[in-house]
Amino acid sequence: MTYIETQRNDVYYIPLLFIYHHCNVRDFTLNFYQKYFHLPSLLLVIITSTLVVGCSSKSTTKKPSTSPTTHVPKKNTHVLSAKQRIENAQYLSIEQATIELISASEQLLNEQQYHQATWLAHQLLVTTNLPKQQFKLLIIKAQGLFALTQYQQAYTTLATIEELQNEHSLKPSLPFLTLKEAVLAQRQQTIDSIDIQLRAFAKNTNLNDDDINRLWQRLSGLSSWQVEQLALRQPPNFKGWQQLLNFSFKFADEHDKFQRYLAQWQRNYPTHPGNKIANMLQAIPSSLNVNNIENIAVILPLSGKQERAGKVAQQGVLAAFNNNEAQSLHFIDSDKLDMSLVSEQLIPLNIDYVIGPLLRENVDTYTALEDLTVPTLLLNIPSNNQLKPHQIAFSMRPEDEAIQAATTLSNKAFKYPLLLSHKDNVSQRITQTFSNTWHSLTDAHPNIVYFDQGKNMQNTLKSSLEVSKSQQRINQIKSRAKQTIKDEPRNRRDIDMIYLVGSVAQTRLLKPYIDVNISPFAKRIPVFSSSRSHSAQSDASDSRDLAGLVFTEMPWLLSSKRQNTALHQLSNKLWPKRSDGLQRIFAMGYDSFNILPKLDKMQRFKYVRHFGQTGVLQLTNDNILSRSLLWGKYSNDKAEEIAMERE
Repeated sequence: MTYIETQRNDVYYIPLLFIYHHCNVRDFTLNFYQKYFHLPSLLLVIITSTLVVGCSSKSTTKKPSTSPTTHVPKKNTHVLSAKQRIENAQYLSIEQATIELISASEQLLNEQQYHQATWLAHQLLVTTNLPKQQFKLLIIKAQGLFALTQYQQAYTTLATIEELQNEHSLKPSLPFLTLKEAVLAQRQQTIDSIDIQLRAFAKNTNLNDDDINRLWQRLSGLSSWQVEQLALRQPPNFKGWQQLLNFSFKFADEHDKFQRYLAQWQRNYPTHPGNKIANMLQAIPSSLNVNNIENIAVILPLSGKQERAGKVAQQGVLAAFNNNEAQSLHFIDSDKLDMSLVSEQLIPLNIDYVIGPLLRENVDTYTALEDLTVPTLLLNIPSNNQLKPHQIAFSMRPEDEAIQAATTLSNKAFKYPLLLSHKDNVSQRITQTFSNTWHSLTDAHPNIVYFDQGKNMQNTLKSSLEVSKSQQRINQIKSRAKQTIKDEPRNRRDIDMIYLVGSVAQTRLLKPYIDVNISPFAKRIPVFSSSRSHSAQSDASDSRDLAGLVFTEMPWLLSSKRQNTALHQLSNKLWPKRSDGLQRIFAMGYDSFNILPKLDKMQRFKYVRHFGQTGVLQLTNDNILSRSLLWGKYSNDKAEEIAMERE
């Protein structure tokens, strides 16, 4: 194929070889453009379009016999083809021809001739300076690029459209919003995409049940933290959708209570389009809520090297079990179990559900057993991430936390993050996930600085804030000046937030050092961190140096409304010196038992959630339970839950 570079430095496909081989235009080469370059640009577009589009269509149209100066195409009740419109344009005035060619480019889209539609729209943009025509042509160009899977180019074209809208005070059209939603979804900018979808939904006067169902499917697939972030954007009619989501998240597994809340929602929002969804939810029979689980096997390492972790998980399961007489627990020590023979142990016990195994290597062996079909909640994710339909994995992946943090913080006013990370494997995984998520949402790459343990840690921080360079400049000036100079080193100004990924001990060393190295006349740089930086056990000690630090955390380890305070106090009384890592395993064991009755319904209906001690749990399409975490902040020498508002 031959490509032609346009005045805008974009490369667009023109099927010259197709014309050469199939249209008997043997002399149609790049010389064509040189030959006709003296012609008016619109006429050049018409001539080229006639050849390009004519060669791509099997239909033929006779040339009108009337004079070009007097010919006006007859009104036709039938839809004209793109080829017909281009031929008609030859006999119209420049203004009318432009309108006809714009319609031709639209028709090319309808005929699925996306290359030609994109090319023609691009050429016409050079010939018109009317904002409304430019807006329409840019939409056609972006639609063609999207259809050709040129997603980045489509995204760039949409940005040009938005500049045009702002410059000329044009309101976004429904086609623009619909296309932007699709482009953002393709870029995996979920919150942005659904925000636009809600705005398109409100603008659409021809809504049908499919439109409503499609919107609900996307909304009900959001995590709790995504719903909160979406609400901050205040899309139209979202208060009604948000309340319907919250009722579904919290009460969908309790049929009678859910019915009452749905009726309440309908009284509050009698004209809301979500009433179709509420009616659908009310029609779900109560029989789908029945999930009889009587015999439960729990496979944990109750001896060996990981005995401590296994027994803490066991204690979490027992705390949730609470001596329920309607159920039976059967604990199996994975350290003494031949995993390949696990079926032989489960069958005599008439097991309805399995919790575990806990260790990754045991999970890999367990999931490879083809003859094992007992419903199972795994307490780790298999190495290959492949689960059978009857297997669900409980995810405690730190990467999920990084995605939530990066998305939430990018929705605030921050644009230039600095990532400070230790070099251990887990910290690097968190950092790379944060960086990749940030880039996918903003097209910007955060600055990453890795630090080592020990004395070099503070030197690395000082260097990353460029305080050392400032001090060097001060020293140079002092060496040349004869009088005493009062100085204060300056930190770099091209970062507006810091995301710290390190252990509790590292954070307690670095956070005050960050504060010290921020110039007193500079704007404070907020510091955020992952849950690795927070320790509920260390909160009892002096935490003044951590003032202002904001972090993500599970409810079990953060004073909040979602924390099971009574159980947490009892746990601390029984095991006062338990580490934070073991506390997390206890919470996972507790949630794994409590969520069992919901799992069947979570697989049927994506809006069902479990508000647990490890977070708000939802089941993803790949059968993995992911979590929404809380945000905490150190203030007044203690850590408390906060709401992350959009700035």
